Amino acid sequence: MSTAVTEAQAPTAATPHRKERTGVVVSSKMAKTIVVKVERRVPHPRYKKIVNVSKKFYAHDAEGTAKEGDRVLIRETRPLSRLKRWELVEVLKQH
Repeated sequence: MSTAVTEAQAPTAATPHRKERTGVVVSSKMAKTIVVKVERRVPHPRYKKIVNVSKKFYAHDAEGTAKEGDRVLIRETRPLSRLKRWELVEVLKQH
């Protein structure tokens, strides 16, 4: 029984774990940029009722594949502009 780590199991330092979010595209009118609305269900801090909290993220869409109403997966990346810190990974469901 060997304890050697194979190439597939070895962690890579060049690709750190990045946050991923799923949301709906609310705007795709800009060049190479989409606005994604991500909704979360969280308990209210005082009253504990479950409420919907939403936030908009600006994401880089180089090919322009995402359209308004599409459900997309976005990933955190380096700052690309003043507001863009996310990139489009894939379109999960087209509208």
